[in-house]
Amino acid sequence: MRRALVWMVGLIALAGVASAQTFVWPQKWTVAKPSEVKRGGTLRAAVISDYRTFNPFVTAEAGNVPDTISPYGLVRRDPTTGDWIPYMAESFSISPNKLEITFKIRRGMKWSDGRPITADDWIMTWRIHTDKAVGSNSYDSFFIDGKPITLRKIDDYTLRFTYPRPDATAFAVAEFTPWPAHIFGPVYQKEGAEGIKKMWTLNEKPENIVSAGPWLVESYRPGERLVLKRNPAFGEWNKDEAGNPLPYLDRYEIKIVKDTNAQLAEFLAGNIDLMAPSTVDHISQIRQAIQQGRLDATIKVNASPVASSQFMVFNWNKASDPFKQSLFRSEKFRRAMSHIVNRQAVVEIVYGGLGTPMYSSVYPVLTQWVNPKVPKYEYNPQQAAKLLAELGFTRKDREGYLVDSKGRRLEFNLATNAGNVQREQIAKLIVDEAKKVGVKVNFTAIDFNTLVGQLLSSGPDRPFDAIIIGLSGGDLDWPFGSNVVPCKGNLHMWNKSGQCLDPRETQLEALYSRGRTELDFKKRQEIGYRMQEIEAELLPVIYIAGPNYHPAWNNRLGGEHPDAIISAIWGQRELELTFIKK
Repeated sequence: MRRALVWMVGLIALAGVASAQTFVWPQKWTVAKPSEVKRGGTLRAAVISDYRTFNPFVTAEAGNVPDTISPYGLVRRDPTTGDWIPYMAESFSISPNKLEITFKIRRGMKWSDGRPITADDWIMTWRIHTDKAVGSNSYDSFFIDGKPITLRKIDDYTLRFTYPRPDATAFAVAEFTPWPAHIFGPVYQKEGAEGIKKMWTLNEKPENIVSAGPWLVESYRPGERLVLKRNPAFGEWNKDEAGNPLPYLDRYEIKIVKDTNAQLAEFLAGNIDLMAPSTVDHISQIRQAIQQGRLDATIKVNASPVASSQFMVFNWNKASDPFKQSLFRSEKFRRAMSHIVNRQAVVEIVYGGLGTPMYSSVYPVLTQWVNPKVPKYEYNPQQAAKLLAELGFTRKDREGYLVDSKGRRLEFNLATNAGNVQREQIAKLIVDEAKKVGVKVNFTAIDFNTLVGQLLSSGPDRPFDAIIIGLSGGDLDWPFGSNVVPCKGNLHMWNKSGQCLDPRETQLEALYSRGRTELDFKKRQEIGYRMQEIEAELLPVIYIAGPNYHPAWNNRLGGEHPDAIISAIWGQRELELTFIKK
């Protein structure tokens, strides 16, 4: 309790000193002094998947366009301390019972079309996110035990959040990005959720995409590139310590390339500025290019484990194939599949030894949350074969694959997103190991958007067997996903029937709620440890391994974080404080 109380007192103190209308980006967030920076120029990056939409209410994938052009809300974390600080709010206060937070919105902020940013924008955004029919990925975060977190407009520049119970993630909830009420409101009032879902598709004219953040969409060519340009309205209230408007850059270009090898080639050629290599081969090529003078760049090897997960998930909703559905719902089968995953081989072969095995939903970089005693089902083909025999798969057919007493072969389809070379390598390792014990795995690499569409599909019969994918996000205060753990969560991806099918899903859902509403850190941590133990028993997804974080950048860039901050949690830099120095 004491730790939570200190945390709250610290927040209130911060609120008391932050009263300026302008948000000044602290110089301690960058190695560069304001006097050193240059204005203008273009930052160049690359991604390996095309974008799905410009619509902020229907995105579910990391690195989407809305989060890129406008990533902030009322509060944000200070990367040097981890504390929540006012951002689009100028201050906030917390009620004595911890059930209300009142935010004073910073005056003078404008949308990119010149309209003022007011409480109405948060209210409308919240209403749309919490309309179940919209299907927002943020929907679940606005509820505790099924009871809504509500927002009330006190006046144009004052908002009050009311929580049904004390919430350890209260500020993470309040962090959501507002979108313009004058754009979305009329459509929502006239056409409801269906109208919202039709808005801001990739065919929308860039000039119609309104932003509160640092960037505006200048142009987009599917399969080629997204070009963003500086939002002048953002610079009116975001300044460096010398009073210069941010961001310093004029443009941010993001190429769409076919895979991580192509991304590396672009970095080595000096065509893009940012890279986070995940294999020792890619790291070696970058190092060699630097040492030979072919590339003027910096790389920080092993900055931290990544803040994301890589896992294999089986589909529990296959009504059209009762045999597979029964198999995928069997924890004995999933444990057998965990035993054929050679995590150390993944670390060595896929990540060149620079990775970390995973056995829990908590990312290894969140060391305070990782249960060191969580049960592990490590690589053990003999144990896998034993478990499969207990399921009735005791003999093999002429091709060497296991069959049951009815002659049904142990076989399933496995997919991941094409272009992600590491995931494709992991899948091939699983195919090989599965064959050794008599399981036939048919691997296919498919388009990322198609893969996500299959994973997010719901109902009793979904169109996939197993998928390798990853999650990022989560929160330092409570690392379990509000849209992952509850059975109705948008990313409760193994079971999208809309109800808990296993008593341990119900138990996890209850523990999630208890932990989220526990303000005492130690007690919350104990609940988190218990959740990881149940996850290990149920094994709804099979965690594999992740690369460590190795950020690299072209030395034409300035404004990176100090070394002490660089990690997978905070990244290598704030783009707003990045500049072209050469």
